[in-house]
Amino acid sequence: MREIQYDAVVIGGGAAGLAAALELDAEGFSCAVIEREDHLGGILMQCIHNGFGLHEFNEELTGPEFAERFIERVIKSKIAVYLNTTVINFSAVNLSSAPCSPLSVPCYKELSCVSPNGVIKIKSMALLLAMGCRERNRGNIRIPGARPAGVYTAGLAQRLVNIEGFIPGKEIAVIGSGDIGLIMARRMSWVGCKVKAVVEIMPYPAGLTRNIVQCLRDFDIPLYLSSQTTGIFGNDRVEGIEVTPIENGVPVSDKSFRIDCDTVLLSVGLVPENELSRAAGVKLNSVTNGPLVDSYLMTNMDGVFACGNVLHVHDLVDWVCEESRRAGRYAAKWLRGEYPSLQIQAKAGSHIRYVNPARIAPDRENLIYMRSMIVKSDAVLELRMDNRVMRTRKERYVQPSEMISVKLSPKDFEGLEVNRDSVLEFNIK
Repeated sequence: MREIQYDAVVIGGGAAGLAAALELDAEGFSCAVIEREDHLGGILMQCIHNGFGLHEFNEELTGPEFAERFIERVIKSKIAVYLNTTVINFSAVNLSSAPCSPLSVPCYKELSCVSPNGVIKIKSMALLLAMGCRERNRGNIRIPGARPAGVYTAGLAQRLVNIEGFIPGKEIAVIGSGDIGLIMARRMSWVGCKVKAVVEIMPYPAGLTRNIVQCLRDFDIPLYLSSQTTGIFGNDRVEGIEVTPIENGVPVSDKSFRIDCDTVLLSVGLVPENELSRAAGVKLNSVTNGPLVDSYLMTNMDGVFACGNVLHVHDLVDWVCEESRRAGRYAAKWLRGEYPSLQIQAKAGSHIRYVNPARIAPDRENLIYMRSMIVKSDAVLELRMDNRVMRTRKERYVQPSEMISVKLSPKDFEGLEVNRDSVLEFNIK
């Protein structure tokens, strides 16, 4: 069995993994990227629509164009790339009872990988998780009915159309109004299909406002809000779906109606890809299903960091890259033995679904991401520490589909008594 060693290893060769690896390389550490597909770029390579890079590059790019910017930099760097290589497990090997630290005790992460050249073992001091996310499927939402052909996740349909050159059907119904479902509603219209409807169980869309406008309204595709898909018809092939309106939180079966179609695309949410993390002992957030991380984006396992959609699902790949660069920088600091002496808990309060990271360091700048649980205009974001209002900020509009970000600096904590038991709570009013 081959054994290889690096200062840091990144699992995942998508936008998150490449951004983190480039940062580590720039900091002077040896680094490897492990990718199970036969190419770098991740899911971006099948996203041929534009709208990427407006924040990262100040220009509008397609997914492959966005990925290519990072791939070209990786090729020119000293980063080692392992394609067609799958990590089957990893563990932290600590040769002392003391906490892992690159400056104190022999401590490393050991990865077992399967590659075209056989099984390889890779060791590193730091490990960055950047495996992205996967789509929820029909089994996750329990739609009753038979199991006919013609039911796809939106991402699979995207790959079939954009990469393989196959059109999955002619008359389409989309269940769920996530961004990929909205984008595929437009894509299927472009290739000549008839998109009969997008059905959303919530009273508001799950996707970005710009995608509602550009993908549905511009193509006159009906959007049924507060509507549940209660059945899929057909035995050999999909023949239609049953839609039941929801009133006051209760499905009204008397108002159910049928939409005839031969294909159903599911866009019912994304889940961070964390089976590998869970098996290794990484603690997960029960809300996001991503790792619980501190201000360094480090998990409960010393030297194991997480970034991008494996940590929490982002709206834009631009935000994925921003967060992943920080993860790379933090990993580099940790490798040098730098770590915050004081961190306090960040807590989701009223109308906030989650806050990431779960801990922040008051003595340096922090960037916190969160999601609202409500749709509201003229909202107020309130930060409270130890039951005292620390800061407020007006928000013109908040909704669950769009992340909120807050920057905090040491200046925000001036005049406050901060200790290890302090709790910073985020609320929307």
